[in-house]
Amino acid sequence: MPRRFLQRFANIRREEVRPTLVAALFFFCVLTALMLLRPAREALGMQRGIETIRWLFVGTVAVTLAVNPVFGWLVSRFRRLAFVSATYLFFAGGLVAFYALLMFAPASVGEHSGQVFYVWFSVFNLFATMLFWALMADRFSLPQSKRLFGPIGVGGTLGALFGPWLSSLLAAPLGTAALLPIAAGFLMLALGAATWLMRLPEARDPARPEAQPLRAEHAAIGGSAWEGFGAVAKSPYLLAICAYVLILAVMATFIYFTRLKLVAALGSDLDLRTTVFARIDMATQAATLLLQALVAGHLMKRLGTSVTLALLPLTALLGFVGLAIVGSLAALVAFEASFRAVQRGLMRPARETLFTVVNREDRYKAKAFIDTVVYRLGDLTGAQTEGLLARLGMGLAALAAFALPLALVWMALGLWLGHAQKRRGTLQAEGAKA
Repeated sequence: MPRRFLQRFANIRREEVRPTLVAALFFFCVLTALMLLRPAREALGMQRGIETIRWLFVGTVAVTLAVNPVFGWLVSRFRRLAFVSATYLFFAGGLVAFYALLMFAPASVGEHSGQVFYVWFSVFNLFATMLFWALMADRFSLPQSKRLFGPIGVGGTLGALFGPWLSSLLAAPLGTAALLPIAAGFLMLALGAATWLMRLPEARDPARPEAQPLRAEHAAIGGSAWEGFGAVAKSPYLLAICAYVLILAVMATFIYFTRLKLVAALGSDLDLRTTVFARIDMATQAATLLLQALVAGHLMKRLGTSVTLALLPLTALLGFVGLAIVGSLAALVAFEASFRAVQRGLMRPARETLFTVVNREDRYKAKAFIDTVVYRLGDLTGAQTEGLLARLGMGLAALAAFALPLALVWMALGLWLGHAQKRRGTLQAEGAKA
């Protein structure tokens, strides 16, 4: 019965059911680990106020720049299973180290160590999800990705729901510190699912001759640790993805700080703030789950990647106009829930299909640079721009005036990328037949 449901409603073929379910399990474990810890990250980061968070973004960019070539070196020198294992083991070890600090040296835990954890977690968050999607782009072809990335994303959404629920259940009786080794355990489960997925037989795709099981699993990609940056600089296609991701991060950061300000204006009552944040998250996750499970695969298949990528910029444009007119917390809740649902349920699966038409080196190295360094630069740009407007005494209307032309450029990039992906896919198929 579940298999027939997946085949009929989620657009998954019989031979794809098993790898799709394993990939969804993999994403479930990754997002559970991340969402278990996000409340702790936010609480520690807010210890010295909103303005401090803007500058923590600077630290996050610096650490991301430092870590990126290390990841590139791993990709260059080791086969796929080895660098995937090394990455997840490194982050799990970091969680255990922070747990040991909290348990055995609690007197040393203060504002500065909380800020270190905020930066470390922000880097961990991006690399964990980036590596997951890089594996998906390596494992599935372009036609498969358009149908399967939405249903696979359901696993992540379920993890994003399960993580906070588990955190609320365990934090009081066990203490916040106990959540860290639990999150590390989920990362180990994620690594197990990743290993299982990589060892499942792959259908040979004539449009992707390089993505054969033997080569993908046992051969190192080679090259240098810095080739991700070089590949982006030389490719208009990858540069366009960079610009798309940069604007995405700027827009998401605008919404993030607007939410912090509007919720802070309600008062300092912790329970009230927590309730508001919870309502936003629940509305977002419910809408995301619906979009991923029933809409994403069909939408990309029927309307194409271009239209799907353009939906989030359109959502941002309409949302900022509404926020500037109404300016209420209710309008923000509706806007943010819509934005994040479209981002996670539709745009993210569509954006990840863009990497199915590049070579394996770019799927890991260039993608790592785009999804970590470029994204965090977008965060930093958005935070400092919003802070400048605030210091100048400008409100939501000024923020909307800045965001609207940016949304139009963003939409044009999404449309162009979809068409460019289609051309690349056609050329790959023709080259395979020649």
